[in-house]
Amino acid sequence: MEQPNIVLIVCDTFRRDHLGAYGNPLIRTPHLDAMASRSVVFDHHVVSSFPTMPARADILTGRFAYTFMGWEALPMGLQTLPGMLSAAGYLTTAVVDTPFFIRGGYGYDRGFDDFIWIRGQGDDTRPHERADARLTWKTESDRLVARTMTAAEEWLERHYKEPFFLYVDSWDPHEPWDAPDYYTALYKKDYDGRQLYPTYGKWREAGLTEEDVATAHATYCGEVTMVDRWVGRLLEKLEVLGLSDNTVVMFTSDHGFFFGEHGLFGKAEWFHDPGAVVAENANVPEWLTESWLLTVGWSPLYQELTRIPLLVQIPGTEPGRREAMTTASDLTPTILDLAGVDKPSGVQGSSFTEALLRGEAHRPFVVSSWPLYFAEGEMTTAVDSRPRRIASYMPMTVTTQQRSLILGGPSEPPELFNLAEDPGEARNVWAEETGEGLELARAAVNFLEEHETAARFVEPRKLALETFGGRA
Repeated sequence: MEQPNIVLIVCDTFRRDHLGAYGNPLIRTPHLDAMASRSVVFDHHVVSSFPTMPARADILTGRFAYTFMGWEALPMGLQTLPGMLSAAGYLTTAVVDTPFFIRGGYGYDRGFDDFIWIRGQGDDTRPHERADARLTWKTESDRLVARTMTAAEEWLERHYKEPFFLYVDSWDPHEPWDAPDYYTALYKKDYDGRQLYPTYGKWREAGLTEEDVATAHATYCGEVTMVDRWVGRLLEKLEVLGLSDNTVVMFTSDHGFFFGEHGLFGKAEWFHDPGAVVAENANVPEWLTESWLLTVGWSPLYQELTRIPLLVQIPGTEPGRREAMTTASDLTPTILDLAGVDKPSGVQGSSFTEALLRGEAHRPFVVSSWPLYFAEGEMTTAVDSRPRRIASYMPMTVTTQQRSLILGGPSEPPELFNLAEDPGEARNVWAEETGEGLELARAAVNFLEEHETAARFVEPRKLALETFGGRA
């Protein structure tokens, strides 16, 4: 197969354990499950940079964004996957409704020959926006995932005879979970139309009940099924256009979500803290008021966030499952490899083609992390571009097939979990298995240094090792 077409589909906040292909018997995802039956399914695909836009930087550049940047504009000078493929003769196009690609000059359209932004996501929750996309909805086809997948279909109709790379990015099933009520009714028969927004913190402390969280989860599950239906439409169009024999199709996400696990409802913990002390060098803008100041608390990346789906449908390859550990930064070199394009020196990820085609091992572990510069007193803009104060060094997670390690700064004791015995990460075994935990932590620190992470980002993690049991 010479220079196959490539379709990469990313759906935001799509929990891996909500797909039938990953063992969920209750949530309806028939189209993605059908794709999985034709695909190589990766059982250990793990988040690298977190959350939304750092994850996109990983996917589109093949670099570990958390080591040198945060939720910010794509740094100038970075080569992108679409640019590399365009130079190799591919027509490269993105169809996205995720709202932060180009807003504010972020520049994540770099390298695409064409970029189609489906407006509306996020606009209703930002006080300075005046868009009213949701007020215009009449039918399911007005939803953003439907419009995005339809626009991708229409693009294919125009260009399917050319060699192409098509990147499709849907913010759904990200909150707000507002699929038509009949989707939620599949999971909550007495659904009354109530919508809840995540607390981004401890749900009990926020005054929610188990029934509240269950209702929110039902609305999320409904949106997952809606997303599955419209992704299925796009997959079907590839069949109709006769592209199955020369097109690689990948499906993945950026991260998962907490629905009560670890006491959390959201993907981080933040709270209003008007009395918070902000570092002198935080560069707080004059317009910032107490009502806007949010503090990000201790927010570990547990498995509900870090383990995400990866399905790869590749012509001529027998469907099956892979145990190899992979991560988002590996997508760019793998796609380049499949396209017959040399990997530039700036790409840090490594191709998992051998794992894909022959089932070989890939990584011994994956480091998942917030941007490493997040430290006590710093200000940043993240998640929805609102300013936030960081309460502590943001923890990173080191995942192997058997263990996960949560490692923060010198003030936060590490957490180590035996995933075989404790997949829900409820029991911290650091005290009993300190040696194994330190070995994994040292490997992670070495990984940061090998990838030229600035010393000021690495030193707090080294100090944590000295504080809690050994030297890096």
